[in-house]
Amino acid sequence: MKCFSIDLDGTLLNSSHEISKKNLQTLNELKEQGHSLILNTGRAYKDVIKIDQIKKMQIPIFCVNGSVLYSATGKLLYEATIPLNTYKKLFSILKNIEDVGILVYTKDGGFPSTLPPLHHKSKEELHSLFNEFDYDIILSNSDLKIYKLIALVHNDRLEKIEKVKESLFGNFNLSIASSFPNNVEITSGDAHKGKAILRYQEMMNVTFDEIFAFGDGGNDLAQFEVATVSVAMGNAPLEIQQSADIITKTNDDDGFAHAVHHLLNL
Repeated sequence: MKCFSIDLDGTLLNSSHEISKKNLQTLNELKEQGHSLILNTGRAYKDVIKIDQIKKMQIPIFCVNGSVLYSATGKLLYEATIPLNTYKKLFSILKNIEDVGILVYTKDGGFPSTLPPLHHKSKEELHSLFNEFDYDIILSNSDLKIYKLIALVHNDRLEKIEKVKESLFGNFNLSIASSFPNNVEITSGDAHKGKAILRYQEMMNVTFDEIFAFGDGGNDLAQFEVATVSVAMGNAPLEIQQSADIITKTNDDDGFAHAVHHLLNL
């Protein structure tokens, strides 16, 4: 059985955040052939199933960079959380870095938001969002489970991303990656797109003959590490393309379908 582990934003989804007809047709063909399809994304589950095409697919969804694994029927299989004490230390570090906003992904949603709704917000809107939100509300939840923190900057403050990484490096047992150049995604050390694939094999008692991983961002390097063949999108940054075995067309040119049919001959 072949496994296809597919990122969403910038990979399977086009710039309109939709799955094209060609990509959808290719997914259905692979599924009919009996291959294992997995959506492997940094998004929270609720942000994934908002997409009607995905809701109808009934395939496993690995969310928050491998922090939370769901079966094809939507059953929770696994979750990796950030300990509360670690969260408090992380939050204290991040809030003291100027121009950095903080998103906190929890079992009960993202605070003050998840990432997808913020993509087109202005610098002023983001500033208001992060400065007006009362983060103490998060700690008032008696059943708190924290999956991920995102340190986010506006695109004219990208130099702050390196400062965030430097502040965290070597101080915590965490997985740190970037889905976009203007963010740093922080998850449990047990959360990792590649580890999630291996964990799923073990949990489901299956062995994949080959693993094909498709992605465009820094958080996809983790799944490239465990893949038999890694495929970077034509819209991926140069360092991601250089880490992949194959480079396909962009997400707006049906790059996923092109890779499956023309580059992998499947």
